[in-house]
Amino acid sequence: MTKLLAQRVVQAPPSADDVVELDYNERHRRRIQMQTLTGREFLLDLPRAVALADGDGLELSDGTMVMVRARAERVVDIRAKDAKGLTTLAWHLGNRHLPAEIRPDSIRILYDHVIVEMLRGLGADTRALDAPFHPEPGAYFHDH
Repeated sequence: MTKLLAQRVVQAPPSADDVVELDYNERHRRRIQMQTLTGREFLLDLPRAVALADGDGLELSDGTMVMVRARAERVVDIRAKDAKGLTTLAWHLGNRHLPAEIRPDSIRILYDHVIVEMLRGLGADTRALDAPFHPEPGAYFHDH
């Protein structure tokens, strides 16, 4: 049996034959064994590490398209009483180089009890939940 390889990422393919669910850390890879929701196994084997986004496609060596779906994981939504407060919280998170998802009225980070306590001490309203995490790519991230 020939080993299936995924060697190409396709942004927003029009359709897919299968789905692979990955959390935030699993979506940052170059080479790793993966399994789709239907149990199909393949090797992700890219020339360099990429940040796979929810909705990306992985083209397998047999022509199959596998859709990447962001898996729900433990995250924290952070709110403040006003825009200045939220900006201050964002500064503290950025000062710690934490990946952050900027939302219309909140900031979402991966759950970390130490960070949550720090944020609460700064006046933040925090709510832990299980949801997909889509952080900002960062200033130095020019490729997909």
